[in-house]
Amino acid sequence: MFIGIDVGGTYTDAVLTDGNRIIAKHKTPTRHENLLESLVNALDAVTMDVNVSAVSRIVLSTTLVTNVIAENKTPPVALILSPGPGLGHSEYRFRTMTHIVSGAIDYRGREIAPVDREEVVRAGQDIKAQGYGIAAVVGKFSNRNNSHEILIKDFLDNDLEVEMGHLVSGRLNYPRRIATTMLTAATKGVFSAFLGAVKTSLKNRNITAPVFILKADGGTLPPDSALRIPVETIFSGPAASVLGAMSLSPKDQTSVVADIGGTTTDLALILSGQPLLASKGAVVEDYLTHVRSFAVRSVPLGGDSTVEVTREKVQILPRRNGPAYCMGGPGLTPTDALRFLNKTDVGDLSRAAHIINRKAAEAEKAPEVLAQEIVSEAARIIIKSIEQMFNNWEQEPAYRIWEFKQRKRIRPNNVVGVGGAAKGLIPEVAALMNCNAIIPEHAEVANALGAAAAQPTVTVNVRIDTEQGTYTVVEDGYSGKLPHGRKFTEEDAVRLAKDALFDRAERLGVKEYVRRPEVIHSEVFNMVRNWTTTGKIFDISVQTPRDILFYLGQEQ
Repeated sequence: MFIGIDVGGTYTDAVLTDGNRIIAKHKTPTRHENLLESLVNALDAVTMDVNVSAVSRIVLSTTLVTNVIAENKTPPVALILSPGPGLGHSEYRFRTMTHIVSGAIDYRGREIAPVDREEVVRAGQDIKAQGYGIAAVVGKFSNRNNSHEILIKDFLDNDLEVEMGHLVSGRLNYPRRIATTMLTAATKGVFSAFLGAVKTSLKNRNITAPVFILKADGGTLPPDSALRIPVETIFSGPAASVLGAMSLSPKDQTSVVADIGGTTTDLALILSGQPLLASKGAVVEDYLTHVRSFAVRSVPLGGDSTVEVTREKVQILPRRNGPAYCMGGPGLTPTDALRFLNKTDVGDLSRAAHIINRKAAEAEKAPEVLAQEIVSEAARIIIKSIEQMFNNWEQEPAYRIWEFKQRKRIRPNNVVGVGGAAKGLIPEVAALMNCNAIIPEHAEVANALGAAAAQPTVTVNVRIDTEQGTYTVVEDGYSGKLPHGRKFTEEDAVRLAKDALFDRAERLGVKEYVRRPEVIHSEVFNMVRNWTTTGKIFDISVQTPRDILFYLGQEQ
């Protein structure tokens, strides 16, 4: 049996499934001041009458990292950067204390300027004097030679906690690697404390099943790997909703997924059964990062959004002042309109009728007319956002390739609605888009189901320099020698990367899921000296495919 738990912005959901059916499910309000309590309450509810020794895996999707970054509750992180020649130092502005130090590695991973020990020591002393306890050390080409970052860390005082860029991202784009490293350093402490508390809670309940953490790209990480780069969990909520929609929907179709929560609606696209991945890293606050994620958009519209009514118009504001009035909240929301029209059974019908009647009288409208205007306005906002998202989706290389294979322009077969308000809103959205509306059974806990269904994933980035006869597995910081005496081809490079992927998966305990690893990035550069090719540089990224372990949808 599998357990999936999604700690969302409004509710924490949990499901217990055997892969063929949902055995138990539970929703509980999320307490942002105590996420662990929300998680444990949901866990206890679905395991109440279960022999927990039969649970084989637990997957968590959590808003923890999202919350602490959005609410500016992370400890301050200073930067020690070694950019070498190139852009002026004024280009590296990250709203935090920043020291630019000497030393440089070139694009091939060769040292072209040494690290100045005294300069680094002074930088560390200044950082500590200004009250910082954490520093992120990032060199421009540290993903190709990490020796300078390791030296800088060794030169710094042991009292300073240091995060190194080469352990966070193996990809080029220096500003993105800086941002990803800084956010990783900022969130490690709170994420470590949370996972430690989760492990203790599971131990106290005699639950020994392995725990995985859902990532923004729909993959999962064992806790130790998640602790290394917690920022990869930043958008795990939208990823969970996409995977849950996949599990509950017809297989291999093209669908827009609309996860309508209490505060926001998350939109994503499934192309012929596969979620669309963003070609560039996620934007966290206003930082461009290397965090891989689904191509999703969060719209500030939810079942608990504030509604303002005048004689002239109905306006849904992009904010939540609390739960719906029919759920004991302070004011009118789309959920109240849906409850009044019997499009949902959530909340107290008498309270929904009270608030709708009162606002309708103030606006001199019939109550049924007002309620329908609210629902229609919510549907209009979602449709407008979907159309805007298609403009973005169509710029993604993966979408263009998919559309080329179809040999015609295709809009989705379905609009799949999950989340609390989906049952009331999605039929109207789908009708206006001329699509099928799918509101699957268990849609209200789709995020938790998506977490439970997520297949473990592993990614490896390998850099190979045949002239120097070396290769580096970026994720492990491991360097090795190439075999001598024969020509090294691109096929050899891919084979080496896949072997490294299998080794890493075995160490992470997920080797059984490494089937048909795919190459997601491949670049080859010839090294030329005196008009003669003297070697090649390969940059290869391989990963296990993103997928789900089971489908509960119709007509499989």
